[in-house]
Amino acid sequence: MREVMTKSMARNIFYGGSIFFVLIFIGLAINTHLYISSTSSHPENLTPSVAAGKRIWERKVCINCHTILGEGAYFAPELGNVMVRWGVQDDPQDAFETLQAWMEAMPTGIEGRRQMPQFNLTDEEIRNLSDFLIWTSKIDTQNWPPNDAG
Repeated sequence: MREVMTKSMARNIFYGGSIFFVLIFIGLAINTHLYISSTSSHPENLTPSVAAGKRIWERKVCINCHTILGEGAYFAPELGNVMVRWGVQDDPQDAFETLQAWMEAMPTGIEGRRQMPQFNLTDEEIRNLSDFLIWTSKIDTQNWPPNDAG
């Protein structure tokens, strides 16, 4: 190889490298799209109740304390797998009753412990929220969070 790089050599390296990495980027984007479309939650599982539960999640700004699928604050537990941890992901009625009992017990008043505020949600809002949390527990997260407690 020559010790001096000419302008045409530098230009060819630049264009060749650019084309190479653009092709890699396009290939990875296509692979990601194919993977996500084959493994993601199916839209037919998005019921009006799940959508309403997501709106409650957003309206009450639960993400300021909780994480869901790894996104959010780390002040309170991960909720993407809470229905699995509670063992109620297969029974919407059990999920509703468990979530309702939990939310009605808050705040516990135990000194020195993090407390969840009382949101005074209606039964329908709690049912919608539990349906949303059941739906999130069925998303293929590729083993996220890394432990059961989030």
